[in-house]
Amino acid sequence: MPGPGITIIGSGFAGLCMAIKLKEAGYHDFVILEKAGDLGGTWRDNTYPGCACDVPSPLYSFSFELNPGWSRLFSPQEEIWDYLRACARTYGLEPHLRFGTEVRGLEYDDERAVWRVSTGDGETFETHAVVSGIGALHVPSLPEIPGRDRFAGPAFHSARWDHSADLTGRRVAVVGTGASAVQFVPVVAEQASRLTVFQRTPPWIQPKPDVPIEGRLKRALEKPGAARLLRDAVYLLLETRAVGFTIDPRLMSVHRAMAERHLARQVPDPGLRARLTPDYTIGCKRILLSSDYYPALTRDNVELVTDRITEITEHSVVDATGREHEADVIVYGTGFRVADSLAELPITGRNGLKIQDAWRDGIEAYHGVTTAGFPNLFFLLGPNTGLGHSSVVFMIESQVRYVMECLRLLSRTGARALDVRPSAQRAYNDRLQRRLERLVWSEGGCTSWYLDEHGTNRTLWPGFTFEYWARTRKVKPEAYELIGARC
Repeated sequence: MPGPGITIIGSGFAGLCMAIKLKEAGYHDFVILEKAGDLGGTWRDNTYPGCACDVPSPLYSFSFELNPGWSRLFSPQEEIWDYLRACARTYGLEPHLRFGTEVRGLEYDDERAVWRVSTGDGETFETHAVVSGIGALHVPSLPEIPGRDRFAGPAFHSARWDHSADLTGRRVAVVGTGASAVQFVPVVAEQASRLTVFQRTPPWIQPKPDVPIEGRLKRALEKPGAARLLRDAVYLLLETRAVGFTIDPRLMSVHRAMAERHLARQVPDPGLRARLTPDYTIGCKRILLSSDYYPALTRDNVELVTDRITEITEHSVVDATGREHEADVIVYGTGFRVADSLAELPITGRNGLKIQDAWRDGIEAYHGVTTAGFPNLFFLLGPNTGLGHSSVVFMIESQVRYVMECLRLLSRTGARALDVRPSAQRAYNDRLQRRLERLVWSEGGCTSWYLDEHGTNRTLWPGFTFEYWARTRKVKPEAYELIGARC
């Protein structure tokens, strides 16, 4: 059956940004499909205690919709979710949103140059273009530990927090010490009678320069131009962090010194401090920000366990020494399956090409947005567009602008679809990987979710964000095959 001209999948920052820019361009024939019952993506799903942004909110927001009303420099989850819902209202996106609609498959019709979209409720419709805004951090990763399903008490991933489980006075085991765990562990430590934190690899942590935005500062930000000035200042400050990431890992020494001073100040016990000191180059894994995680680990009711977990029983977690740690609740702070989330949809492109076959040797795209063999399919926050130093919202806006340029190219040429040429995609990604292989994420001596099973970085952008912005300002028509163009 016929459907909208453009179908957007997902209603987080990426999907909403795409929708807003379509409306601003006078294009209203689109739909936003959201499998959940509300919009917001990551900021709808992650409701764990202490959840907040680790990028300053003046930059972790749309450049065209600044918010002078943030309560803190690093805003809590609820404020960011409220901000996204307010954006949807401001730009009149409600009529385009379809909640409870999960996309189950995409199939390209070569003859008619349209996509056939199949949804979980059995509906099938056709659309001229598809924009995937599903992001990379939404499929929880649970560790394969023997006996995990035998545990008798509440057990849940941090992104699926069970708020019905009261942790007050309980014995809680936390598995994992990543970005989410450093936020919720301090809160849980105050509630639990006993908290056991199981750490596989310690993260590098720097102090979080968070401050409330109130009083004189709040009044100052409400003045014309002040919010824009603050955003620009935050952007420039964060771009300086990219020097060590994008030029030479040896330049990360300043960041290491800052993290080591932070650890030394907050953890006086040399034994605990040693177990919390990473053995890899800072930046190889994501640098975390927290000023209350280390103090939480020094509490009398908290224990850090660095021995590997070998088994989970009905009422305990067993480590490699055979020691049994009794627990009433288990919380998994074990991150997300990044590669799976990008290729989880059954997508069939030109001549029956499956996305899994196209990405058999690793996921890749041209500018992280288009993939050869899949005309008029656009990825937001696609391969190699993540960041280790700044705001992905900046990257999203650059990508949305690029997609809009692609749509304008179709309009100018009368083409029904465009498909990036394999040669352009190959040349782009070869250059990208040559640059990435000498940077800290590959040479820093760690294993991270940035790398795929072959050790190749399919996640991060290797440069400054203004480089990506410059490269995606214009579409090169010669990089694309224009299907059905007038000339």
